Amino acid sequence: MGRITTHVLDTSIGKPGRDIAVALYRLEGDGRTPLATTRTNSDGRCDQPLLEGDNMQPGVYELDFHVGVYFAKQDTSETALPFLDRVTLRFGVAKAQEHYHVPLLVTPWSYSTYRGS
Repeated sequence: MGRITTHVLDTSIGKPGRDIAVALYRLEGDGRTPLATTRTNSDGRCDQPLLEGDNMQPGVYELDFHVGVYFAKQDTSETALPFLDRVTLRFGVAKAQEHYHVPLLVTPWSYSTYRGS
């Protein structure tokens, strides 16, 4: 069964990114259709898949991670204005029956991602 999942790792401290707001959108035409909103748990993961089963369709999706609030709580920013606030990852789903795990590795100043399993 196809699904989209994610997790967040704060690589600046080597720990899960806890309590980060995450939103999933499907891109359609010139706009974004909201599909799911959640927060990461104490392990930096979402408790449920963001999308799964018959709701999975081939197409382009975006994940928004609201990391600015997270880093402000960690008191790691040098100023009141964080360098990273919202990180948006745009990715394609070619085969709706597959598992797309899209993690975010983040620091207050950088981020990366990959297709996990």
